[in-house]
Amino acid sequence: MLLTSFPAGPLQANCYVAARGPGTGCVVVDPGMDAMAGLRHVVSEQNLRPEAILITHGHFDHMWNAQDAAAEYNCPVWIHPADRHLLSDPMAAISTQSAAMLRQQLQMTEVPDFVEPADVREAEDGVQIEIDGLMIRVDHAPGHTPGTVFYRIDYDGPEDVSQIMFSGDFLFAGSIGRTDLTGGSHDQMQESLRDRVLPLADDVIVLPGHGPQSSIGRERATNPFLAELAPSPRPSELP
Repeated sequence: MLLTSFPAGPLQANCYVAARGPGTGCVVVDPGMDAMAGLRHVVSEQNLRPEAILITHGHFDHMWNAQDAAAEYNCPVWIHPADRHLLSDPMAAISTQSAAMLRQQLQMTEVPDFVEPADVREAEDGVQIEIDGLMIRVDHAPGHTPGTVFYRIDYDGPEDVSQIMFSGDFLFAGSIGRTDLTGGSHDQMQESLRDRVLPLADDVIVLPGHGPQSSIGRERATNPFLAELAPSPRPSELP
């Protein structure tokens, strides 16, 4: 499997490209702000054909260039229906005050006009997306936003890894996504972590929206937000 990533934009959101290998169709995960130059470089260097844009959630730093990438490579954008409206109105996910601060930080007088890509498909829970030999499963995990999803791909490389998981801003190395933004929910986050993350195998690699990669096993053992959800061991399981 070919898997590469690069941080993009002022918030350094990770954009990922995954394929069976060079010269094949690929998926692009979360092309956020200023992602096009890095994406073009990877696609050209590896002779890839982007066939799907996968959005983990509708925050601007993860989908700012989704329309541009979809238009340039003539491919669909996958996003959960609960976050779909953010494709054309990304500022709806943050408060008016936060939007003003963002414009100031980015030295922008106004946010550019956004329109939905020509081909938008709904990344609903349980959907499987097949791209040139890659089978991608969608898991709905609300909490950070109502339409947050993570994508899992079976891994067939030499490492002892069963799957890779693109977790967006839902799960980070040592932390989890915020729930205090518009549409966030602490209760939903707790439920998603318990029902969607804890059952996964320890060898699943976690590729988050920001920062370094991790694994489910490492997060289960060290992430305080998962530790408080894990069931207490029975006396017979104690060392």
